[in-house]
Amino acid sequence: MSLEEQTQRRPGNDDSRARILAAAERAFARDGFAGARTDAMAADAGVNKALLYYYFKSKEALYLAIIEQHLREFQVRALEVLDAPESAGVVLLRYVNLHFDFISRRHRHAPLFQQLMMRGGKPPAQLFRKYMVPRTVALRKLLVRGMREGDFRPMDPFHAAISIAALIVFYFSAAPVLQLLGYSDPYTRANLRRRKEHVLALVRQGFFATP
Repeated sequence: MSLEEQTQRRPGNDDSRARILAAAERAFARDGFAGARTDAMAADAGVNKALLYYYFKSKEALYLAIIEQHLREFQVRALEVLDAPESAGVVLLRYVNLHFDFISRRHRHAPLFQQLMMRGGKPPAQLFRKYMVPRTVALRKLLVRGMREGDFRPMDPFHAAISIAALIVFYFSAAPVLQLLGYSDPYTRANLRRRKEHVLALVRQGFFATP
């Protein structure tokens, strides 16, 4: 084994941790939480299984680390958009664009998050409070501001936020089913463009006082 390979496999090396996360993300998205095997993840990452458990004490901890990585990155970018001082309509459309593009460029985000929602049991409350609550609060404030300033029609901000998320996320969660039903690859550039245009049009028609 070369010196470089030894260094990459040494506990505490950030590159090893990143490769484990990438391999685990592929495995969980492809096989689901129950079907994914840690020994296969370690082999894919080019590390031994002991190192995987050095970084992540359990399969559950590894899975949650991947989810947190996605949530953290999106929260930073989303809060920057949602807190902008521009008109509420401009900010909302920018946020929808950001959310759509974030998922479309990370094909595994939707299936991983869908698995998390469907697994049952106690949800990872700490992760949700840390990453989803601030974004939800910021989006609600934006919707309330938009109604107050006349950009948006009167609506329930709670259900409006849910509808926005559903418009964006469902397409990606349903992508494997759409292909089974005979539709072309939902991730082609042309299909993503058409879908985003449709989502933005629905947001304008459904939320804006003057679409």
